[in-house]
Amino acid sequence: MSGWNTIQRIKNLEQEIDLLGFKFSKSRHGDFSNLEGALSLVPRDHEALPIYSRDAELFVGSLERLEDWLAGVRWARDYDRMTINKNMDQQRKRKEQDMRNHHLMQTVKDGKLVKGVEK
Repeated sequence: MSGWNTIQRIKNLEQEIDLLGFKFSKSRHGDFSNLEGALSLVPRDHEALPIYSRDAELFVGSLERLEDWLAGVRWARDYDRMTINKNMDQQRKRKEQDMRNHHLMQTVKDGKLVKGVEK
């Protein structure tokens, strides 16, 4: 089947980027028309990666470059766990929750939250 391996690669990448808190998106910033088939990664939502704005493009490039970039992200996370200390994931989760709390307080202060629903 033509293209079956590419489809499988994309499905595997989708699962991996979902675990990391990203999603695929169309590139909105810059002129990437010369990059045929360019992919873009943005934060999945406020809950997944609260320290980034939702329109922050963290990666733009080809499927092959995305695989290389994700390998670097995996390496960095594994290195953090291995060298810094074993509580790195807990510290990261705590900092992310602090950021979510900060965003919620800003929303409440700005009056954008009415009875649990954003305006």
